[in-house]
Amino acid sequence: MIGVFDSGFGGLTVHRALIKALPQQDFVYLGDNKNAPYGTRPPLEVLNLTCQGLERLFAEGCTLVIVACNTASVVALRWIQQQWLPQRIKSDGIKRNAIGVVVPTIEAATGMAWHEEPGVQPSLALGHTIAVFATQRTVETNIYPFEINKRRPDIRVVQQACPHLATAIETGASRDEIRALVKKYVTQFNEKLGSGTLDNVILGCTHYPLIADIFAEELPPVPIIHQPEATAKALAFYLQRHPEYNAGANGKRIFLSTGFSAEALPLIERFWGSKLEFRQV
Repeated sequence: MIGVFDSGFGGLTVHRALIKALPQQDFVYLGDNKNAPYGTRPPLEVLNLTCQGLERLFAEGCTLVIVACNTASVVALRWIQQQWLPQRIKSDGIKRNAIGVVVPTIEAATGMAWHEEPGVQPSLALGHTIAVFATQRTVETNIYPFEINKRRPDIRVVQQACPHLATAIETGASRDEIRALVKKYVTQFNEKLGSGTLDNVILGCTHYPLIADIFAEELPPVPIIHQPEATAKALAFYLQRHPEYNAGANGKRIFLSTGFSAEALPLIERFWGSKLEFRQV
């Protein structure tokens, strides 16, 4: 069983891409909707909540978890991989791992594999200015400009925090309310961009692809780097290298939540394409 963890509904964008790429795998999704969003929470709180989510998915039988939350990935994942998971292996002898969505996104943005040396000719030539729309906490970490510029110093990264957008999606705000927020953040971004030309966009919160059409309406007609598809591609490659994490061939699907606003379901189910049955945990 492969777990998919997010602070709320946003990870379903990644989850759907994973299922499309790997339909034979068994997946269990956990949204910590009760505590969503993570983007304005203190780092230690994000770390604790992420560890709690992983524990719940391990209890479901998962040995590999995709942390489908940018904030959790940039704030908590490295410590979890380097400190927490090795200690858990010592306690019960079961090898488990967790991987995030940020690394695949940076690989897609730069056209370079994560461990490829800077200066190597990139396999993908993207534009020179990339917009990153993300939560306040993700923007504060500077992870996207730092890692992209380390690999591709020719790329200019302009970030825009969207502090209330994930909350609006989680609580079922109307499309007009969400559009007004997106318009505000795009206006703020354009002021930072100045007279420059925008070439690509990263929606650096997995909630945002749920409203990608609204972003597309407010932004110039430029390509969006699709985080869910990049993550699905990375997972397929990871499983080739680590077959011990392959999770059966039954295509089993389980959806768990810590509690959510029913008002958000119409948007979520319209995106998913069918009804979703969540079990509260």
